[in-house]
Amino acid sequence: MTAAPALAEPPVALRGARRVPRRTASTRPLWNLAAIVVVWATSLVVVAVWLAGGEMQALLSGGADTLNALGRAAGLASANLLFFQVLLMARVPLFERGFGRDGITRMHRIVGFWSFALFMAHIGLQILGYAIAAGINPLEQAWQFVWDYPGMLLATAGTGLLLLVVVTSIRKARRRLRYESWHLLHLYGYLGVGLAIPHMLWTGADFTASPAATVYWWAMWGVTAAAVVVFRLGMPLAISLRHRIRVSAVVPDGRSGVAVHMTGRRLDALHARGGQFFVWRFLDGPGWTRGHPFSLATDPAGGELVVSARFVGDGTQRLAALRPGTRVLIEGPYGTMTADERRGGHLLMIGAGAGVAPLVAMLEEADWAAGEATLLARDHTAADALRSDAIDRLVRERGLRHAPLPGRRALTTSSWLPASHAQWAGADLIRYVSPRPAETDVFLCGPQPWMDAVRADLRRAGVPAERVHLEAFTV
Repeated sequence: MTAAPALAEPPVALRGARRVPRRTASTRPLWNLAAIVVVWATSLVVVAVWLAGGEMQALLSGGADTLNALGRAAGLASANLLFFQVLLMARVPLFERGFGRDGITRMHRIVGFWSFALFMAHIGLQILGYAIAAGINPLEQAWQFVWDYPGMLLATAGTGLLLLVVVTSIRKARRRLRYESWHLLHLYGYLGVGLAIPHMLWTGADFTASPAATVYWWAMWGVTAAAVVVFRLGMPLAISLRHRIRVSAVVPDGRSGVAVHMTGRRLDALHARGGQFFVWRFLDGPGWTRGHPFSLATDPAGGELVVSARFVGDGTQRLAALRPGTRVLIEGPYGTMTADERRGGHLLMIGAGAGVAPLVAMLEEADWAAGEATLLARDHTAADALRSDAIDRLVRERGLRHAPLPGRRALTTSSWLPASHAQWAGADLIRYVSPRPAETDVFLCGPQPWMDAVRADLRRAGVPAERVHLEAFTV
């Protein structure tokens, strides 16, 4: 078997040291409950609207009535999911704190595909139902819908834009697009939703069946639009103006990365935590409007904000060219992967590439005794490692156990390990670095497929699911 990971052990002088732990009660369960209640409450209202319109009787009637009842049910469900498709990415605190960035990312993807599928089912069922009732060809009925019904031309254009967003969000297509291009295309989803609304409120029988139903749908769309304006535009602008954040320094970080240091006014009032992230916009010229999510790379209590990124695209390449004094617009802080999630016992941090940076920020902020925290850092080569100076300082001053795992990927079931450790079963390695897996808190950060492989070995090693903490940023 290959050698065990080379763990940098704490200096002898630190091995008996222990910091006084700081326990902060997490409010995430309460936020999660509130978010779930809102989702289910609106879903039940949709069911009530459908039943109040006599759709159950139509469903049991057979023929065209059944198709139309099913079509209207699909349309209502699709419209309700569209609310949440927009709200989930509007940075609404209720959902950010209740579901976390990882949960929101998964939900946004699933809700989007289901909403579009139900939308297409709504169109198909209504065309067939109306065509049977009128005794005409379905193609002729589709033509009549587009040209003769109020709002349908706009809805058709909106359908095309939503189709564009769905196609480019399929994983294979997504990987072929630059982040900047995909992000721009994804914004057309807002326009697609906006073009579909007039049809719903002008001709949808279930939307206009009663004054109460009409008020509900108008109120929901109003709240959704307001959430986008307030939480995606208004609050970020106000926060950025209040704190006046500017770039103070840009320094190399590893062979293919860069660290951007920023200062501002009253940064402590942001209440940012290690492990959280912001969406950053650097006002350095054309393209500044495209925001990029970068996690904090140091404990923000130190009086500055620092992000560390590896060069993987245009957005990260331009970081190296930033000049001191460049103004910065921010959205955030976001994310629930903080030290508050820790339950006690051994602290195991496992990161890959740029995912190591937020783990270092958490280690700088969290309370742990010498030898009580371990960092496994995965990189293509040792020279690519980010935050090396900060990690060395944690090893030297606080007793962090650090094991770098550079090299090409192992072609085994434990593909998150390097080839140099291919003979290790991932679960065995986890138990080696943390002999009491049931009492270990694990924080993960890295590419989603890599994290999936790590999680599989954590389960095999006996780490409880509730002690595994991670957040993803990709949609």
